Formats: sequence, structure tokens, C-alpha cells
Amino acid sequence: MAEVKIPAIARTEFGKGAARRARRAGQVPAVLYGHGADPVHVSLPGHETLLALRVANALLAISIDGAAPQLALPKQVQRNPVKGSIEHVDLLIVKRGEKVSVEVPLVVLGADDRPDRIVVMDQQTITLEAEATHIPAAVEIDVTSLEIGDSIAAKDLNLPEGAVFPGEPDDLILSIAAAKTQAQIDAELDASVAEAGDGESAPAEAAADGE
Repeated sequence: MAEVKIPAIARTEFGKGAARRARRAGQVPAVLYGHGADPVHVSLPGHETLLALRVANALLAISIDGAAPQLALPKQVQRNPVKGSIEHVDLLIVKRGEKVSVEVPLVVLGADDRPDRIVVMDQQTITLEAEATHIPAAVEIDVTSLEIGDSIAAKDLNLPEGAVFPGEPDDLILSIAAAKTQAQIDAELDASVAEAGDGESAPAEAAADGE
């Protein structure tokens, strides 16, 4: 994964008021920590940071006040629930050659080629240990040749070179199930409506008996 260069400014003001002022100025408050160093509070350019963090596990080269860049990974990103803008970022300092534990998205290929079956995902991401400078953007799973009842476990994944799954090899990733026919969907809907109708009539009958 390519490094994204981000210029940063050291922050000397802290608290909610200072954070709001930084956001109004188009900056994102952030903290840089790791490798035994004291946490460093910085401000990042809002637009550049938003673009960089559209990629999972983006590797950032943070240059504070023009100093030599430090490599860092976003560990926690706080977003505005309405606007989607980034409000705060926790950045973990990493070194070249160092292995880190990251959550990598799982991407399914070929799921739309067989309309008679569906892919049941047991998890949407997978934890991998990989070199900080070689973190895969995603792990792809091709289900084109799978039949109903087949499944994929962690040991079946084609992991990028250097990446290791630290969990159990038999951990379930996904399975293939038969897609419901329209007749099955209609029957389940009718049963649900009938059950709801029975539930509504019972209190009325009880009230009538009480009279």
C-alpha cells in the first residue's frame, strides 16, 4: 500500500473548544502515539485526511511542522454521524518491516453469477498480521465455483504474501445457501400475516368471554 503524505501542525491548545476551532478552520484534531513515545497532538488538513482515510488501513507519512515524516496507521476514526466528516483521528506510529495487527475487508467475487444461491458471510473483515508497509487493501474470495452447502474457512483464503491469519484455521468465513424462491417468500409472508391476525383476535375473544 502506497504511503500518503500528510502535513501536520503541532497543537498547543486542547479541549472541546480548541477542537471546534480547528474543525472550523478545516483541520482535523489528531493524536500520534506508539513505540514508547509521548502522545503528540496535531492538526491535519481536513480534505486531504478525508481522502486518505477512504481506504482501509491507509499508511500515512505524517510530517509535523516540516520535520521528517513518521509512518502511522489510523487506529480510531471519529466521524460526524450526519455530515460524515472526520472529527478526530488516533494514529499509531509504525516502523518499516514491523508487523502489525489490522482488520482487512473481505471482498466476494462472483456472487451475482448464480442467482439460485446466496453467500452467507460469517464476518465482513478478517484480522491479519502483516508488515506495516505491505498491508493488503482487501482479501478477495471467488465463490463462482462453489455449490450450495459449500463453505470457506480461514485456511482456504488466498492471503497476500507476508500476511498471516493469527486465528484458528477452521474459523468459518462464509457459506453458500440456496436462495429462497418467490413461492417460499410468499408462503412465509402469508404465515406471518396469519400469525399476526391470530395474536390480535385472542385479546378480543378473551374480553368477550369476560363480559
